[in-house]
Amino acid sequence: MKVLLKREDYEKILNHAVSELPNEACGLIAGTEEERKGGTVRKVEKVYLLTNADHSNEHFALDPKEQLAAVKDMRTLRLKPLGNWHSHPESPSRSSDEDIRLAFDKNASYLILSLMERDRPVLRSFHVEDGVSAEEELEIVE
Repeated sequence: MKVLLKREDYEKILNHAVSELPNEACGLIAGTEEERKGGTVRKVEKVYLLTNADHSNEHFALDPKEQLAAVKDMRTLRLKPLGNWHSHPESPSRSSDEDIRLAFDKNASYLILSLMERDRPVLRSFHVEDGVSAEEELEIVE
């Protein structure tokens, strides 16, 4: 699996995550998916910035009303829900035990932005299935 994310959408995620410090920030990603030689490519067409209903720096919960509005918008735009994203304010960009436990959709991409080193944020994408997290290829495109 390869995930393509526009630089402007990366910046949008980063800016929102920084603005939500010290708490985790979260949202959804939507776009298109196609099979290419070498595997599936997901192209993120829209990033949704949602409220962390838990207001915590250790975990997140998507605001249900905002989540529903985002899904309705995806349908209107004919975009496929591709997964979600969240930040780790004080830990590395990897799936935590809680992230893995709460990863209910084996078809989703889970983007995690580490702000542990504020001057060097790290965004990575993961696929979680049967309790196992595997990194996906993530490319920031212009």
